[in-house]
Amino acid sequence: MRARAGFDWPALMRAGIQGLGLRPAEFWALTPAELLLMLGEGTGAAPMRRDTLDALLARFPDQPTEKERADGRHE
Repeated sequence: MRARAGFDWPALMRAGIQGLGLRPAEFWALTPAELLLMLGEGTGAAPMRRDTLDALLARFPDQPTEKERADGRHE
């Protein structure tokens, strides 16, 4: 018999009932999106995009600028 792709219901039930302390009726009343939100999915900051990294590299270069070297701020 082949396993069907989809939600890992046992893991989600453990997370909701044991982890969040939900009663079974409360767990089953939630939509999957609501449960994932309660578990913290999607609450973190978005990953840095390449254009943001490039802007940071331009603003804070790894190598000292000519002016910094002349001023003696970096060795």
